[in-house]
Amino acid sequence: MGKIGELVQSADWKSEKHVPVIEAPETVKPGEAFRVTVSVGKGIPHPNTTEHHIAWISVYFRPEGEKFPYQVARFDLAAHGASTQGPNTSTVYTEPVATFVMKTEKPGILYAVSSCNIHGLWESQKRIEVT
Repeated sequence: MGKIGELVQSADWKSEKHVPVIEAPETVKPGEAFRVTVSVGKGIPHPNTTEHHIAWISVYFRPEGEKFPYQVARFDLAAHGASTQGPNTSTVYTEPVATFVMKTEKPGILYAVSSCNIHGLWESQKRIEVT
């Protein structure tokens, strides 16, 4: 049995449709709110069907010098075309894109983790500087 970290996959989002892409400023001002958008399938669209979809996206921030990260956002993506009529018969689908606003006094690293119901956990990260 391995640790959960050994099960999380990563790759270049330009060649892999499962990797969460973090869009945020490279540098922010201390304590000033900034926007973060995380999406899955930016370069290569991810299927969004009842049988194959992104179930959730979770985002963490680990401030420089601190041991543990903080969970700053969690998005459950619940509509994948399923209905009482069967798979892919609904007209309602949730796209794997989420935006939130956060602030920090310290620089650090944003981590995004997404879960594909078929291909497991995927992660990416982005450094945020504070000046």
